[in-house]
Amino acid sequence: MILKLHGCPNKKTVLLSAFNLNLLRSLDVLIETRNLTTAAKVLGLTQSTLSRQLVQLREQTGDPLLIREGQRFLLTQKAEALRGPLKNILANMETLLDTPHFDPAQCARQFSICGSDYIADHMLPELVRNLASQAPQLRIVLRMWEPGHYRLLADEGVDLVPTIADMIPDNLYGRSLGEDKAVCVMRTNHPLAKNSKLSLQDYVDSPHISIAGGSDKNSLVDQALGRQGLKRDIRLNVPFYAAALKLLIDNDLLLTIPVHIAIALARNSAIVWQPLPFDVAPYRYWLLWHARNHHDPAHQWFRNQVVEVLNHSMYGVTKFNAISDDLIQPPR
Repeated sequence: MILKLHGCPNKKTVLLSAFNLNLLRSLDVLIETRNLTTAAKVLGLTQSTLSRQLVQLREQTGDPLLIREGQRFLLTQKAEALRGPLKNILANMETLLDTPHFDPAQCARQFSICGSDYIADHMLPELVRNLASQAPQLRIVLRMWEPGHYRLLADEGVDLVPTIADMIPDNLYGRSLGEDKAVCVMRTNHPLAKNSKLSLQDYVDSPHISIAGGSDKNSLVDQALGRQGLKRDIRLNVPFYAAALKLLIDNDLLLTIPVHIAIALARNSAIVWQPLPFDVAPYRYWLLWHARNHHDPAHQWFRNQVVEVLNHSMYGVTKFNAISDDLIQPPR
């Protein structure tokens, strides 16, 4: 490696720009062994190659460095003076290339996750409990995910996003979390709740509520309807599951969401769900992060903790897949 510096050069920068940094390791071994044959073996070089390097070092330092005396070499004062600084330089270069050690107990870093209020309500508490004993100084920020806004991972400091995606954009890495199906949710006393099967006409004619926050759950449904020349009548659009659920319980509205979320919400709310009366591609869930964080030890540790929670949470899609991949009938 030849280091070249630009700008207005002074004497020192001229000398540094001409110095071949690849020779530093050879100089260090020569100073320590004071023997060309031994140094060549240590470096894995031929003796002639090392002799040429010594000539370069002498030219670049303006000093003979090693003086032959009989069968041995003696160090010049310049070489003696270089020994300590040279060790420090090489040690610093090794530190620069070393993978930093990561200790969760000492980590005070802030990690940012994008997600929905469903993540915040049902899975964030479990993640915080798991992290509290391992990394008590760690800080977490939860932000609302805007579907398709992958620039948040690239430019705005977001570390992870659990989301629905069919294609993973360039420079992103991902862990697959599983698949899910869309179902139609309504309150238990909705006029359509008593029907054994939801018709396509009823689905299209009824007023809907839509959730805009978090993953993009709507485009697949709207695309499937669009292929038949149909469109939902969306009367309300809200960013949060909690708001949508309250509105759904108080009004004759339909809500189309993943079935694993419908099951979770039905545990404490008077709602039921039915299969959609048309074919929709499955939701594919991923945990995504940017390539700039892929090799970072702290980020690797943190995302493994998040994956562990997402995979084992009773509210997550992975757990739902493991229990029943075909559970789409509402409780009666």
